[in-house]
Amino acid sequence: MMVEKNTIEFRCVQQGMRMTEQRKIIAKVLSSSKDHPDVEELYKRSARIDKNISLATVYRTVKLFEDAGILEKHEFKDGRSRYEKTPDGHHDHLIDINTGDVIEFQSEEIEKLQKKIAQQLGFDIIDHRLEIYAVKTKNNK
Repeated sequence: MMVEKNTIEFRCVQQGMRMTEQRKIIAKVLSSSKDHPDVEELYKRSARIDKNISLATVYRTVKLFEDAGILEKHEFKDGRSRYEKTPDGHHDHLIDINTGDVIEFQSEEIEKLQKKIAQQLGFDIIDHRLEIYAVKTKNNK
């Protein structure tokens, strides 16, 4: 069976992970997600495909994928851990606190400014994460 490149399932296979049918479904649901689902949402989407998938299986699978570096966990101050495929390149997040929507963005200007500030303070950045919490302006609704 051919696994499409740059998917979570492909990354699992590359690492030699045993892929059960339920893991394949969870991997496909995650790969096709345009948002950052939490485990409950991931369970709902996966159970629509296979009603035998349990919430415990989703929790174990997410943990396995996270430990393998395939998934990245985010905690966007809403009390839920959310997940996305570990990105190939760096990006930041803007979180709409009214809707919970997460918007990924890249800004070379922000990256340069962070590097400049770190250097001014005598540091080299080795990693960082930027999360901006916002509400839509009234004239943008």
